[in-house]
Amino acid sequence: MNNNFNLFSLSTIQIKELWSKTYNRDGKTDWSHIFPYYHEEIVFKDTIQKIVGIDEFKNLCDRLTARCQQLKMNIPSIVMENNIIFMDWEMTMIFKKFPSSTIYGSTKLTLHQDGRIIEQRDYYDLWGDIFDNIPWFAKSYRKFMKKKFG
Repeated sequence: MNNNFNLFSLSTIQIKELWSKTYNRDGKTDWSHIFPYYHEEIVFKDTIQKIVGIDEFKNLCDRLTARCQQLKMNIPSIVMENNIIFMDWEMTMIFKKFPSSTIYGSTKLTLHQDGRIIEQRDYYDLWGDIFDNIPWFAKSYRKFMKKKFG
């Protein structure tokens, strides 16, 4: 157990600052500065995967940042109640050979009793947000989604 953390050590202000810093000193996309705030037994879930453990979580983050030339995070809103934090975010990924894409989503963070993040659940529409950035495809994709899913 890391004694540098205690219950509710993360504030909404800290999270907003930490998650907005996505670059290292070399100007490369890097999230390693947030890893100390995660519990070793972190459970991460999103629309396509479930990851268990800090090493798998680090690998997930590394795969995401490796795909991007730049990655920018904006957190327009964030709230905390007890050990639960909810935030809305905008993640703009700038690729080497493809147009940039902004993904809009929300995250629920659950803090362990030691103050570190033990669970993270991300909610987003990956394909919709990506397809919206492809002019010739966006309209037909949205029309299909409305017809099939309301």
